[in-house]
Amino acid sequence: MNFNFLSPVSDSVLAHNELLSEQALGKKIKIHSAQNGVPDLVGVSLAIIGVKEHRNDINYMGEELSFDTIRTSLYALFPGNWHSVIADLGDISPGATIEDTYYALRTLIAVLVENKVIPIIIGGSQDLTYANYRAYDTMSPMVNIVNVDSNFDLGDASVEMKNNSFLGKIILEQPYNLFNYSVIGYQTYFNSQEQIDLMDKLYFEAYRLGEVTEAIKIVEPVMRDAHIVSMDLKSVRAAEVGVSQKFSPNGFNGKEICAISRYAGISNKVSSFGIYEFKPTNELDATPMLIAQMIWYFIEGFNCRVNDSNDLSDSNSHQKYNVLVENDELIFYKSLKTGRWWIEIPFSPNVNTKLKKHTLLPCTHKDYQEASHGKTPERWYKAYKKNCI
Repeated sequence: MNFNFLSPVSDSVLAHNELLSEQALGKKIKIHSAQNGVPDLVGVSLAIIGVKEHRNDINYMGEELSFDTIRTSLYALFPGNWHSVIADLGDISPGATIEDTYYALRTLIAVLVENKVIPIIIGGSQDLTYANYRAYDTMSPMVNIVNVDSNFDLGDASVEMKNNSFLGKIILEQPYNLFNYSVIGYQTYFNSQEQIDLMDKLYFEAYRLGEVTEAIKIVEPVMRDAHIVSMDLKSVRAAEVGVSQKFSPNGFNGKEICAISRYAGISNKVSSFGIYEFKPTNELDATPMLIAQMIWYFIEGFNCRVNDSNDLSDSNSHQKYNVLVENDELIFYKSLKTGRWWIEIPFSPNVNTKLKKHTLLPCTHKDYQEASHGKTPERWYKAYKKNCI
């Protein structure tokens, strides 16, 4: 693979890496260096990519990005009992235009995903999620995006796309590949009532910050159905990050954002993962270490993946439950291996449906319990209605 647009990891990071313990993560991964070039991706499962593009940040002031402090923090961590091979492919520098950067990122992600390599993207402004999404144009008929963010990022699709409005372009631009969009950790006062109503009208999912922090396990089924996970550092509360990164006194703490990253890694569907809106500073700053730990937990989750949804008709591996709610028969499945739950979304042959067969939607045990008491699970209802649009 020829990726001339990738620049190597800096010599200062590589020099620091030489001083680390032989058991450190930096000694266990393949690294793109000026001396050795881009590493061979044979056998690689995860690839780290920095993208130094943030010209579409609404607060862009011309400053340059560097991910050296993130890499230094990440390399110094010790890996878990992992079986996966990891590569650091270096950075994509800003192109002559923002569209050039999008093209480079889209091309790289498409090649990696087609070769079963999961890109771990470090940005850069969050509009890079748009380029990530477009990489799936030739691969997946429908794509699910999960955005861990305090904002919906809907914006006005009729004006130039910015880091707080990329979703509008994703929704309205052909080809239409987006099936579901979920926001985890939104804060109501950062989103207009019109945007909240639009999310509901489109049958997209939105989970408030308090709802998630009270029961963080609700993130797991949402992540289990995602292809692309985009994490905005503005979703983290100000007390957890450095001065340049502070956005809001409310948000996820370090433990919670790492738990969410692990849920993303565990998901068998997630095939690209990005952390965006990093703002480097010369001050002593905990943000690079937080990002390093988020990446560590994603990799930890990836190494704990269990494929338990292959054959739900096998009664030896799953239990099937039929529940009648009003006039609908809801069919639930529970994995005997992992205890995870799914609910079946029926195929409607008389509707121009996005689904061509019965499909399974990840859910929770609570969804089954509520259905048993006559309440239709909200995730099932939204997926079913979206399927009929």
